[in-house]
Amino acid sequence: MRHVTIPIKDLAGTAILSGAVNGKAAFAAIIGKSNREPEEPTPLLLDFDGIEVATASFLREAVFALKSYMRASNSRFYPVAANINAAVHEELAVVADARGDALFAVTIEKGEIVEQCLIGNLDPKQAMTLEHVTALNGTDAGTLMTKYGAEEKTTSTTAWNNRLSALVSRGLIREYAQGRAKFYRPLFEGRQ
Repeated sequence: MRHVTIPIKDLAGTAILSGAVNGKAAFAAIIGKSNREPEEPTPLLLDFDGIEVATASFLREAVFALKSYMRASNSRFYPVAANINAAVHEELAVVADARGDALFAVTIEKGEIVEQCLIGNLDPKQAMTLEHVTALNGTDAGTLMTKYGAEEKTTSTTAWNNRLSALVSRGLIREYAQGRAKFYRPLFEGRQ
């Protein structure tokens, strides 16, 4: 699967990332590096390889602000943290929990995504919908209603559309338009 990678250590010039002001500067630099929109929805991997520490204030202003900005502007980029160590993971979790948000993190080896995890929490219905989209490797609201509606006691396509839209707005699934219809795919196909 295609993705775009931005090495955060190269961008920041240091292995220690701290402070809201530096986070805002990183946000601006990432926007500058990702100013050319892809033709289709694409994960934007923020590669933290070589980063020793990143504070919650830095991550809030760089990573989460970027994710919010890109989702609000209907960007086809979907920000994801990559190659984070335990300390950065912990700080991302602090920000995600404080914001009631979630973010995917991945590990990359030799250019391939070998592991992924969700940082933060989803409500049970969103978590279940994310699992269904991932298991089906792409779907739409009508298919989810037909396949899982009775089991989930959700037999309205509107309810499924709302869940899917919420996951897109959080940057956790990719949205494709097919005429007036919308189709949804996991950020990383074939991975669970």
